[in-house]
Amino acid sequence: MSTVQRQVVVSLCFSLLIFALSMVIAFVAFPLPNWSALWKTKIMDLPFIIISPTISLIIGLVFGIVSGLSMRKQLNSISDTLFQIEQGRSIEEPLENQSTEFEMIWDRLKRVQKHIADQVKSSQKLANEKAIDQEKRIQEIVSEERNRLARELHDSVSQQLFAASMMMSAINETRPITDDYGTKQLKMVEEMIHQSQLEMRALLLHLRPVALKGKSLQEGIKELLLELTQKVPVEIESKIETFHIEKGVEDHLFRILQESVSNTLRHSKANHLEVLLIERDEFIILRIVDDGIGFNVDETKAGSYGLHNMQERAIEIGGTMRIISMKNKGTRIEVKIPMMK
Repeated sequence: MSTVQRQVVVSLCFSLLIFALSMVIAFVAFPLPNWSALWKTKIMDLPFIIISPTISLIIGLVFGIVSGLSMRKQLNSISDTLFQIEQGRSIEEPLENQSTEFEMIWDRLKRVQKHIADQVKSSQKLANEKAIDQEKRIQEIVSEERNRLARELHDSVSQQLFAASMMMSAINETRPITDDYGTKQLKMVEEMIHQSQLEMRALLLHLRPVALKGKSLQEGIKELLLELTQKVPVEIESKIETFHIEKGVEDHLFRILQESVSNTLRHSKANHLEVLLIERDEFIILRIVDDGIGFNVDETKAGSYGLHNMQERAIEIGGTMRIISMKNKGTRIEVKIPMMK
């Protein structure tokens, strides 16, 4: 039963109760000589016994509708305010001439919003301090280990692949041009070696240190996408707006982007990748969209460490992450972080 319906029913019952009590008191104070007088006495050509309760019901109905609509308006206002708090937006000022109880509820909602905003601000501050401290402690270790692995792969596997590629090219060039089975097999081997070289270049690219190293998030994204454009056969489109972001938030967003792009390159078989970083309505929005094969979000979330890690990073800085993916129609990942002033 809706608020208006409930108020109407209550008002009708109350009006009938008042009418009945009034009639009882009147009949006790002024007894009627004959009860048939109630039918003989008429108002507007209708018997008194009919017109009186009808008027009471009409008054109760009008009062119930008016009070119900007023109460529903206040409840809708509270519901809209809670939705704004849920979305992390600033709540609007209440309407004037509201009841004392409604003003008390509004004051409590303001305190709840302030408490949530303080928690988000504290989370971002802690994430900022934690990111700076961790980056100082592990940056050198990670950088040295990645450089060591990259150097060893470059000096051994990469050079061997290059040598094998040169030998296969020389063999194919010296062989007579024929359509026999052996020539086709040698061509396939040469193409496989060439593909392995491309994958090795991409691996060496990812083994290099990935920290921002004092650069802004926008600069880090542009540099990462530029290197990917040169190394991987995927069309990359980006829109990067320039605005200030706290260091801790920058670090988490950059890690989320790296994980998302890595998943796209390894699993999606996409031909087009779009990266968006903008600031709208006091929110930082990071969006990664590809046109790959997609996946079942509900099935993948349970067992995917990468997606779980991205989700935790977004929550750690007070934000949200939404994933939309459909089979053979691509994947869209959107992270929204409130900007604290």
